[in-house]
Amino acid sequence: MIVVLGSVLVQSGKLEQALALSQQHVLRSRAEPGCIAHAVHLDPENSLRLVFVERWTDQAALQVHFKVPESGQFVAALTPLLSEAPEMLVYQAEQIQFGL
Repeated sequence: MIVVLGSVLVQSGKLEQALALSQQHVLRSRAEPGCIAHAVHLDPENSLRLVFVERWTDQAALQVHFKVPESGQFVAALTPLLSEAPEMLVYQAEQIQFGL
C-alpha cells in the first residue's frame, strides 16, 4: 500500500476557495482505480493549513492518479492560492494487525 501525506498553507482570505477545490479533487480521486482512501482535513493548529491523507493500492495506481488531467488542473488551480510551496511525502506501507 502507498500512503501519501501532503499539506498546503493557504493565503489568508483564500481558504474557502482552496477547500472547495480540494474537496472536489478528493471526491473525484476516490473514484479512481486503486484509491483506497483520499481525504482533506483542516489543521486545528493552523487554520490556513490543509492536510491531505491518501492511501493507494500500489505505486502504479498513484502514478496513474498523477497523470489524470484533472489532477494537474487541481494543482494549477490551487497553487495561486498558496502562501508557500506544498509538501508531499509518499510512503510504501504495510498494514499490521494491532489489537487493544
